[in-house]
Amino acid sequence: MSLPTLLAPGVWRLPTLGGSLVNSFALEEPDGGVTLVDAGLRGATARLLRHLSAIGKRPDQVARIVVTHAHLDHVGDARRLRERTGGALCIHEGDATYCASGTAPPLDHPVARALGSVVGARIGGGPVDRTFADNELLPVAGGLRVLHTPGHTPGHCSLLHEPSGVLITGDAIFNWRNRMRYSFAVFCTNGRLSRETADRLGEVDYEVAAFTHGPEIRERARDQVRAFLRARSSS
Repeated sequence: MSLPTLLAPGVWRLPTLGGSLVNSFALEEPDGGVTLVDAGLRGATARLLRHLSAIGKRPDQVARIVVTHAHLDHVGDARRLRERTGGALCIHEGDATYCASGTAPPLDHPVARALGSVVGARIGGGPVDRTFADNELLPVAGGLRVLHTPGHTPGHCSLLHEPSGVLITGDAIFNWRNRMRYSFAVFCTNGRLSRETADRLGEVDYEVAAFTHGPEIRERARDQVRAFLRARSSS
């Protein structure tokens, strides 16, 4: 089993599938609690709880579960994780209905529409305890800034932990096999909008870029992300 990776003091990457194929994150609170970001695919709870134990945290220390968006690999085990930990499930208001109902957001790609029942399958999800909005500073580990980056889903968000300078991109950008790319259009509500709003990740300051899909970038992270965005916008 791949182990938790420390990204910055108190900020961890928790792989839930493969070494970094699907990642969740943990942010340690000053009072000893912890906030989880993303709940992973169905069945991920057991692995997440093992990761928490490895960093010295108990399930009952989880204060909240913040999810970047309502897709299967982010909210698939949200209900079970919420039940096991008691953490409040939090999501952007644009995806709250999908998370609560367990129904995938609409997809606009012709292949996705053709496959409908396969690509747009039930996503898991769970009862939503709190919603948030763009630019809100969540009371998470000293401050977690919400960056609404819609397109992948209506409520997709990236998250910037301001004290540590760790940016969690969600699915705005992947680092697939150590190569950055936009989200696959087939899984987007609006692929063009997803690419456009990803530009926001070049406008904020951070030291580490952390991805749901792929390993983190530590060296000149913002410069590398900005270079990727510039190259893609000019192609």
